[in-house]
Amino acid sequence: MRLHIKNGRLVDPATGKDGPGDLYVDEGKIVERLKSPERTIDAKGLVVSPGFIDLSARLREPGYEYKATLESEMDAAVAGGVTSLACPPDTDPPLDEPGLIDMLRRGALSLERARVYPIGALTMKLEGKALTEMAELAEAGCMAFSQANVPLADTQVLWRALQYAATFGFPVWLRAEDAWLARGGVAHDGEVATRLGLPGIPGFAETVALSTILELVRATGARVHVCRLSTAGAVELMRRAKAERLPVSCDVGIHHVHLCDMDLGYFDANCRLEPPLRSQRDRDALSRGLAEGAVDCLCSDHTPVDEDGKHLPFAEAEPGATGLELLLPLALKWGQARELPLAATLARITSEPARILGAASARLAPGAPADLAIFDPAASLRVTPEALKSQGKNTPFAGYELAGRVRATIVGGNVVYEA
Repeated sequence: MRLHIKNGRLVDPATGKDGPGDLYVDEGKIVERLKSPERTIDAKGLVVSPGFIDLSARLREPGYEYKATLESEMDAAVAGGVTSLACPPDTDPPLDEPGLIDMLRRGALSLERARVYPIGALTMKLEGKALTEMAELAEAGCMAFSQANVPLADTQVLWRALQYAATFGFPVWLRAEDAWLARGGVAHDGEVATRLGLPGIPGFAETVALSTILELVRATGARVHVCRLSTAGAVELMRRAKAERLPVSCDVGIHHVHLCDMDLGYFDANCRLEPPLRSQRDRDALSRGLAEGAVDCLCSDHTPVDEDGKHLPFAEAEPGATGLELLLPLALKWGQARELPLAATLARITSEPARILGAASARLAPGAPADLAIFDPAASLRVTPEALKSQGKNTPFAGYELAGRVRATIVGGNVVYEA
């Protein structure tokens, strides 16, 4: 479709540009000029930016359709301005065979909404024993390889996996958590968990595992992305690793820069997350590290859970929260609290995750894919479960008033969402 988006505030986080202007789209790409548009969108009073890129969004297919479907979560993605997302491999069966990758990609393409980047399983069935055929999975369309939240306790297997990945230049995405130190825990090991009688996961379960990962990166040269940091200690380890110029990057879940273990209240199962919400000190260190660049980007860590999975005692409830539709308003809330320019805030959900994912989008430049979000940064949004398009209604932000509402989402030059 030939589009003319006029009178908008164009914000390009990749270059830091922020100002009024028009944008033209033809044949799925941004162009400099357009003679005869098929459609004109008046973006007066709205921000026009690259579409958002989410590095962790569980679509629940195959295997968990009772929690969510590909269609429902793709609807949620574009409603939130998310035009590209990475799907972790912890489906049922896990994404460890080329046929499963192909099925997921074809299903996503048929819906013609957001772009889906499958993350392949690092080990067969995510059991942490035998490595997958990474080369075959890469040919099928995998952008990286991961264990998702499933622990890989055998460090020799991890060492071999990083050696293999380094040989072929495959990125590996890892959660830093020591399986034994975290075993049985459901909340941050601190005063709140003690008061509530919940088994705790100490902060050093993350830093011990992260130290191991960084040592293996030094030994192998593998490119590693560390997913969902949750502690101040991990932020400092990543800061030093980057100063050392190790080939590493990291992200933080959107919930962890706003919430802490105090928000568990009286056993709110919507706050049962992996990794757990940490202390106020950890939350503030994550927020500061993200602003300073020690942490590269934000992700929604979108994990839809059915009602039966949440309507249980806290320790038995299934971990996870929905987040695709809240990525923008919660990112804006974080950026405002850090007093950052809008372009710098949006970089954490556009150009930075695009760099890690290897996506060609996230630029407002001629020739770039026309994956765009048009939003009102001042429009209020009241978070109610029934208003969420995701099949998962589980969010600790229910009842919050947030600013930032997506008005239109464009993927490959096609308007896939309007409000």
